[in-house]
Amino acid sequence: MSLPAPSYDLMVVAAHPDDAEFGAAGTIAAWTAAGRRVVYVVCTSGEKGSSDPAVEPVELAAVREEEQRAAARVLGVSEVVFLRHPDQGLEETPAFRRQLVALLRQYRPHTVFTSDPYRRYFWHRDHRIAGQVLLDAVFPYARDHLAYPELLAQGLAPHKVREVWLWAAETPNHWVDISATFPAKLKALSCHASQVRELPVTDLGSWLQERCQTMAQGTAYELAEAFFRAEAPP
Repeated sequence: MSLPAPSYDLMVVAAHPDDAEFGAAGTIAAWTAAGRRVVYVVCTSGEKGSSDPAVEPVELAAVREEEQRAAARVLGVSEVVFLRHPDQGLEETPAFRRQLVALLRQYRPHTVFTSDPYRRYFWHRDHRIAGQVLLDAVFPYARDHLAYPELLAQGLAPHKVREVWLWAAETPNHWVDISATFPAKLKALSCHASQVRELPVTDLGSWLQERCQTMAQGTAYELAEAFFRAEAPP
């Protein structure tokens, strides 16, 4: 079965606002600077991401969504889609998988970035669920015309993603030089003021630079982002 060509170069699927900036903003900035089209899909609005006992989740969700829009503008991201699942409540369900399949068929990305669902030990459950459901949505569901026939009836033709890149991987196999785009990564991450104030750091720039220097170890780069990069099955 011949499939239509990809429409977007990159879809970034994140569990929360700020996840994409922590994991891949330098790479995303490089892609958009090269003229590539990028869409964000944010699964929750992060309404539980605060240590302030006085904060209202509805208000925090609105703040975090606006922070994510601002960060996306810094990086040149074309569109941000909020799914508004409950924070700390992502579940591996057929409905969630179908939702991601529909978005993959709608935006038709060549490549997808998401969090590595196979990271061990202290890893936010939402990150794990978002990554796993996205991988399942990519293969085989988005590709197969007999999966979710109601989507086909709605005009959402099957789509084959070519590559998946996983950030926060324990065993990365691909590194991107972000020495030139580090300022954009820092600026985008700084947009998430509600979350930056939660970090146990006094200087965000120095902390982030050290983090990216650590990821660059063993490469020829000064600053890097690391991924597990895999080609999708045929």
